[in-house]
Amino acid sequence: MRAIITDLDRTLLRTDKTISEYTLDIMRKCHDRGIAIMAATARPERSILQYHKQICFDAITTMNGARTILPNSVVENGISPLSGKYVLSKLVLMPDALISVETSDGIYSNAEIPEWNSTHYSGFPNLPTQGALYKILVSSKSNTLYRHVENILTNDTYYTVANGDLVQIMSKNATKWNGICAMLKALNISKTETVYFGDDNDDIEPIQMCGAGVAVANAIETVISEADYVAGSNDEDGVARFIEGKVLSII
Repeated sequence: MRAIITDLDRTLLRTDKTISEYTLDIMRKCHDRGIAIMAATARPERSILQYHKQICFDAITTMNGARTILPNSVVENGISPLSGKYVLSKLVLMPDALISVETSDGIYSNAEIPEWNSTHYSGFPNLPTQGALYKILVSSKSNTLYRHVENILTNDTYYTVANGDLVQIMSKNATKWNGICAMLKALNISKTETVYFGDDNDDIEPIQMCGAGVAVANAIETVISEADYVAGSNDEDGVARFIEGKVLSII
């Protein structure tokens, strides 16, 4: 295997959002042996800088493929302003919808979300910036949220569900797999030479398509059922232990 690609939250990162010294040591050994290390995450670039400093990823797919950072370029797959405004015009009709938009100028929300450090914005459905619109995030206590979202999608958008209840609406071109394909092409590595680690819905396609697809033990059941292997949980350093036992040991 020439490349390791991993999701971050609930996969490489422990529940407390840290990376253990053991995992960092295994990642250093991969670099020393010429194995590329890449990340594919729903997080925006600004929220993974600390992990990038620790691991020195060779390439990073952020926001589920809405922005992919390659060694010498950046690929962006944002939502068109017209589609974004239309979807937002329908979401604001839901009285309890917590709405956020991830843009090239930061994240804006219709309520305070301290853990995201978002900017409060009360002007939806108007877009808060003329910058790129990467993702629309929405959650609600209503049990009709998913059906409502399905009915308002435009021809060029789709949605996924993260952490069980957070709806992410993106351009159809913004998928983790598209970002991964761009990363592999930039590094001249084939998918068959790649191990992928994940835990949630947006990890299913990479797990199916890469040479080895690995679910961590704490992954949702649909991910585990599609995986070639199941590693230990994120709190057990499952990614690193799998790499040490199944990748480094045979190189």
